[in-house]
Amino acid sequence: MKSIQRSLSLGLICVLLLVGLLLVQSSLWLFESGLQRNLATDLREETEGLLTAVVRGPDGFKLDTSRLNPRYQRAFSGHYFRIDLPGRSWRSRSLWDAEPAWPERNGLADDLLDGPQEQRLLSYRAEYRRDGQTVTITVARDYTPILKSFAQVRLGGLGLVGLALLIFLLLQRYAVTLAMRPLERARQQIAQLQQGQRQQLDIQVPVELQPLVEQINHLLAHTDDTLKRSRHALGNLGHALKTPLAVLGSLTLREELGAHPTLQAGLREQLEQIQQRVSRELGRARLAGEVLPGSYFECAEELAPLFETLQMIHRRDLDLQWQTHDGCRLPWDREDMLELLGNLLDNACKFARSKVLLSIDQEADGFVIQVEDDGPGIPEDRREAVLERGTRLDERAEGHGLGLGIVRDILAAWSGELWLEQSSLGGLRARIYLPMHKRRAG
Repeated sequence: MKSIQRSLSLGLICVLLLVGLLLVQSSLWLFESGLQRNLATDLREETEGLLTAVVRGPDGFKLDTSRLNPRYQRAFSGHYFRIDLPGRSWRSRSLWDAEPAWPERNGLADDLLDGPQEQRLLSYRAEYRRDGQTVTITVARDYTPILKSFAQVRLGGLGLVGLALLIFLLLQRYAVTLAMRPLERARQQIAQLQQGQRQQLDIQVPVELQPLVEQINHLLAHTDDTLKRSRHALGNLGHALKTPLAVLGSLTLREELGAHPTLQAGLREQLEQIQQRVSRELGRARLAGEVLPGSYFECAEELAPLFETLQMIHRRDLDLQWQTHDGCRLPWDREDMLELLGNLLDNACKFARSKVLLSIDQEADGFVIQVEDDGPGIPEDRREAVLERGTRLDERAEGHGLGLGIVRDILAAWSGELWLEQSSLGGLRARIYLPMHKRRAG
C-alpha cells in the first residue's frame, strides 16, 4: 500500500509542479507582454513630445530645453533620449557621460539596453519628417524596477505553487488512504490467516473486491478439504496394507516353510523391509508442508493432552514436564508438530529413568525445541552415526532407540536442524532448531 501511495504522490508532485511552473511563467509572460505594449504607447507619446521641442531657429533646427520634461535634466533619472538630425544630434543630460547602444530599428526594441549604473533600459525609436528633414528620436526608460517586481511575483507564485502542492498532496494522501482502506483491511486479514488467527476472509468488502475474496475463501476451503481427504486416504491405505503384510508374515511361520529356513528368513526380511518402506513413504506423503490457516500448533492447548496420553502409555511414576513462553504458538501444521513431538517424547519416555523435559524457546528468527531425559543416553562418538542418512527406523545405539525417519522428513520439509547432545539431566537431549521462514535453496 505504501509503495502505491508513494507512486501516486510522486506522480502528483511532478504533474502539479509542471503545471504550476507553466502557469506562473505563462502568466508573467502574458502580463509582461501587455505591460510592454502599454509602455510602448507611452514611449511613442514621449517621442512626439520631444519632436515639439525641436524648433527652427535662425541657424536651423535647435532644441528648446524649456519644453523638455525636468526628468530629462536630472542625472540617471531613468528617462533618457537621443535626437538625431542630419549633421547634428542632442542627448538628454540625464545620461551624463553614458552612451547606450541605441537601436537601429524603428519601434520597440526587442532587447533591453545596458544603461548607466547597471540599469536595464526599454527603448523606442521613431522617425519623423520636419521641413523636409528626417528627425530620429529614441527614448529609453529604466526597466529595472519592473524586472525586480516580476522576480518578486515569480517568487511569490512559486511559493503559492508549493503551498497548493502541499495541500493537494495532503488531500490526495487522505483520498488514497480512504480508497485503499478495504485493501489494507484485506491485507491485515491475510496476515491473520498466516498467523493462524482466522480461517476465512471477511466477505463484507467493496463490490470490486468480492470476486477476489470469494475465490481466496474457496481456495482455502478446497485446500483444507483436499488435505484432510488425502490424509484420511493415506491412513486407510496404511491400515489396508498392514493386514496383508501381517498375513504374509504369519505365512512365513507355517510348517511348510520350516524345512526351508533360508527361504523363511529371506521372506521375513523382505516383509520387514516392505513394512518399513511403506510406513516411511506414507509418513512422508502425509506431511502438510506449508501450514494451512487456522491449523497452527497452540502449545497450551495441544501439549496438555499429549502429555496425558504419554503418561497413560508409559509408567505412571514418570515425571513429564514441559516449559514454554506465554502465548506460545508454533507456525507449523498441528498434525505434523504432534507427530514430531510425539515421536521424540515417546522415545525419551521409553528410556528415561524418572524424568522427561520438553522446552520450547522463541528466538529472533525461529524456535528451539529441546527434549531431554535422564536415561542412559548415547555416547558422543555414536551420535553422528545415529543421525546419518540410511539409519533404520528401529536402529538402537547404546540402548537408545530414536526412530528418526519421520523426524528427518518433517525437519526437511521445514528446513529445520537436529542435534543430539548430553542433557543436564544425565541422559540425551534432542535439540531442534526451526527457522520462521524456509531457507532458499542455494
